[in-house]
Amino acid sequence: MIVKLLILLLVGLAIYKFFGGKFPTFGKTKEEKKIEEDTLVECENCGTYVTLKESIVSEGKHYCSKECANKKTGK
Repeated sequence: MIVKLLILLLVGLAIYKFFGGKFPTFGKTKEEKKIEEDTLVECENCGTYVTLKESIVSEGKHYCSKECANKKTGK
């Protein structure tokens, strides 16, 4: 009985994978990381948009350059 159940499970798994099924992944995929890195954020000082990957974070705020991060003045 258990052997039949295991065989049925393996056949079902093979059919699922054959038709393009994907297993759930844990954590972020490469696409999600790429999208997150390419997200634009506004510089708190000058209002220039820069990618999240290239921004400089200081005190929880995003800046486009070290100069803007050092000024920390309003627009």
